[in-house]
Amino acid sequence: MITVEGVSKRYGQHLAVDDISFRVDAGEVVGFLGPNGAGKSTTMNIITGYLSATAGSVSVDGFDVLEDPDQVKRRVGYLPELPPLYLDMTVREYLRFVARLKKADRSTVVQQQERILELAGIGHVRNRLIKNLSKGYRQRVGLAQALVGSPRVLILDEPTIGLDPHQIIEIRNLIRELGHEHTIILSSHILPEVSAVCDRVIIINRGKLVASDTTENLGKRLHDNSEFRLRVAGSEAAALAALTGVAGVNEVSAQGTVEQGTVDLRVETAAGADPRRAIFHALSEADLPIYLMTAMDYTLEEIFLQLTTQDAAGGAAPESGDNGSGGAPDAPDAPDVGGSDA
Repeated sequence: MITVEGVSKRYGQHLAVDDISFRVDAGEVVGFLGPNGAGKSTTMNIITGYLSATAGSVSVDGFDVLEDPDQVKRRVGYLPELPPLYLDMTVREYLRFVARLKKADRSTVVQQQERILELAGIGHVRNRLIKNLSKGYRQRVGLAQALVGSPRVLILDEPTIGLDPHQIIEIRNLIRELGHEHTIILSSHILPEVSAVCDRVIIINRGKLVASDTTENLGKRLHDNSEFRLRVAGSEAAALAALTGVAGVNEVSAQGTVEQGTVDLRVETAAGADPRRAIFHALSEADLPIYLMTAMDYTLEEIFLQLTTQDAAGGAAPESGDNGSGGAPDAPDAPDVGGSDA
């Protein structure tokens, strides 16, 4: 659906985007992440056709952004970090205005507008001036304008910025629902939100792509070993002794006591090993019941920090799926264009 090949963008001597390539398939919801100034907003603006690339090419649904800009714009709905709202219009007037700008099919405009109002949860404020709406509702209106024309692709730049927790959950649920019908690129600093909504993440740093894969696969690439948390009924000494020498277990450490008469343990396993059955048998033979055994998965925050810190320090980032590339050179940060690269 979206193909980015060798795209670079320079502003004078500043290299904002440095030879990045990735693909987003139809129906995917992809998180687009990076530190401030990494080049995220610049890349999204290039995909939408708002900016032209210095080098490389971008195509959406088979149409080149530069050669067929009208075809691309018909297929892309864009919500920038600051929604492009006309505050003195009512919600209904604004959506009709956007429909004219997008040259939407006039025969279906009214029907489509009603569906968008319902989908975005703003039908009851359709006749209110936008300037009188709360920030959460303005954000919904911004999302609604991105849906005008039934675009196959949605590009959402910080769609929940400045919202309260309740509003964030509402927008997150809406994005998840939209993912059933649209291909979505979502940029957000709220990483749990990305984990909850996205099928895959693309991470860029200093203008260069450093990772493109699922959170689970990135965690495995960054850490060959796995970790488990155990809660065992018994003494610390007995639990440590029982697990010493178990096949596939590299290290066991006590983590204190939460429940009376138990001890919490951190178990680090060897690469590719799954010693849970052996751990169960070892503790069972020592008459130490297991109250809890959970895998300690690496969070997106941990993965993001390790990749971007690694790359900034000149370390090698892990190879990334079939669209990834290695670590980035020390390119200077570029000025923000089309909204902050947040």
